[in-house]
Amino acid sequence: MWKEFKKFALKGNVLDMAIGVIIGGAFGKIVSSLVDDIFMPLIGLLFKTDSLTNLYVTLNGVETKGMSAEAAVEAGANILRYGNLISIIINFLMIALILFFVVKGINKLKDLTKKEEEAPKAARKCPYCKGEIADDATRCPHCTSELPAEK
Repeated sequence: MWKEFKKFALKGNVLDMAIGVIIGGAFGKIVSSLVDDIFMPLIGLLFKTDSLTNLYVTLNGVETKGMSAEAAVEAGANILRYGNLISIIINFLMIALILFFVVKGINKLKDLTKKEEEAPKAARKCPYCKGEIADDATRCPHCTSELPAEK
């Protein structure tokens, strides 16, 4: 059983997936920091709050003007926290946008390397009709001219 597990765990796909998960976790932290530390304060300026997570609506009529969401809950208010949802949606959209550009860049690099690999070798041309001919041909298949020997 140990040999089977070792064989499974050391397969290339499992290792690639593990590395992807680790890099994805680090990437998620970077994007979360970008959103929380840079974009959210700017968006907070629009809503005149220091953090979107403090945006809420009081449902039971308790006076909560100027209170944070936590303080409003402690004061007995029943609140609907819509700011946290906005924050999470912006975070998701930023991750999706950045991943889109990363995947687009990777695909562009793949296309460039693929074109370099697929670039056909310059074909030999018939000196008479200019048609493409095989490198080892002695007669042109287009004009049937006898071809001079290559040097």
